[in-house]
Amino acid sequence: MGQVFRYASGKDPKPPILDSYANFHHVTHSPGLKRALLESGINGMAKVSAVDGERRPVILIRSSPWKAGTEQTPWHDVFDMDNGHVRYFGDHKAGISAAPGSTTGNAALLEAFNGHQAPTPEERASATPLLLFRAVSRNGKPKGHVEFCGLGVIERAERLVQWGGREHATFTNYVYDIALIDLTAEDDEVSWEWIHTRRDKTATAAQTLDLAPLAWQEWVKHGNSALPRLRRRVARAKVSKVRDQRPAVGSSEAADLETVYRRFDGRKHDFEALASAVAARVMRGSGHSYVEGWLTRRSGDGGADFVGRLDLGSGLAGTSLVVLGQAKCIKPDSLVSAEQIARVVARLRRGWIGVYVTTGAYSEPAQMEMVEDQYPIVLINGMDLVRELRSMARDDHGGDLPACMDHIISGQEIAVTSRRPEEILLE
Repeated sequence: MGQVFRYASGKDPKPPILDSYANFHHVTHSPGLKRALLESGINGMAKVSAVDGERRPVILIRSSPWKAGTEQTPWHDVFDMDNGHVRYFGDHKAGISAAPGSTTGNAALLEAFNGHQAPTPEERASATPLLLFRAVSRNGKPKGHVEFCGLGVIERAERLVQWGGREHATFTNYVYDIALIDLTAEDDEVSWEWIHTRRDKTATAAQTLDLAPLAWQEWVKHGNSALPRLRRRVARAKVSKVRDQRPAVGSSEAADLETVYRRFDGRKHDFEALASAVAARVMRGSGHSYVEGWLTRRSGDGGADFVGRLDLGSGLAGTSLVVLGQAKCIKPDSLVSAEQIARVVARLRRGWIGVYVTTGAYSEPAQMEMVEDQYPIVLINGMDLVRELRSMARDDHGGDLPACMDHIISGQEIAVTSRRPEEILLE
């Protein structure tokens, strides 16, 4: 996804590279079969009569943003690749007397839509995949280059009235809401071998699925109810799997985490002191100046467990941010939810950031919400916690983890106070 291909008028599939760009006709070449084309906006590849029934191998869609708003193309397609959504207008135009659903492109997409709404996995296995492209300008020319924008499933088809054409008349057309499928497992790539196999009359639809992207296979199994979790989201690149937040079973880190949990389970303020020290080390590790403040009292803390200050720059070119910390000592196999993180974020004011430290892990929905809503909060999971503690123990206590923890909590009593968080800016 995002790769730009050279789409040359000669359509020669031999050279893999043309003018320093990958050759579209080389990448989509199927020996002995007709070329894959992007001559129209909606390019339905010819159907094949396979051993288990008729199917269309693929529909290739091309959007031409440079035409948007013209008499020829009065509509504006929407490509929101980061959030896995495309809104694409059909090929009915002003002055065409045929019914809107009977034009070549609309007919192909409406047929594909029926397949995408099929109720059984067997029917969805034959459904037509959509490969989406949009024209991009290169060397000052709007034609001749296309960007691959992903693999799609039609969620909704809607008739609507548009305005356009030389006569400035209204006409009826279709618009399609298309979900872009997550291709993370394939490094954002689609193998043309999958499409090539779908063109093979001797291959069943079920056999071709072995070459399909993993998320497409999941959609075939579960249908459109699975689209919310299968939709492409760029935010997912910033989300860590739960398994990646936990130490490997039997590892020294797992033993350290169990030691921390057993020592601080039920000892709220002691763990808050530990969390404050670890948060300070993480903040300083990014090269910024960090000042530890205090722990809040057991009652009336308003959802904050410790307070600190992050200093950025110096003098007139500097500023300071209040850091509001939350510490939760929970079982290492437990998860922190989105609601728990949101409660901390709700306390933050302008110029404040949050830090959440736990012995557990953060659920993927919680991380997605944090990334998508741009929460100003740092998440430190159980594995990160013990790694920082082990590093502190090596630096200052000869590798003795219990001694390191003893040192951290020994001075906590003088740091417990009911001061307001913003007072940290005055120190």
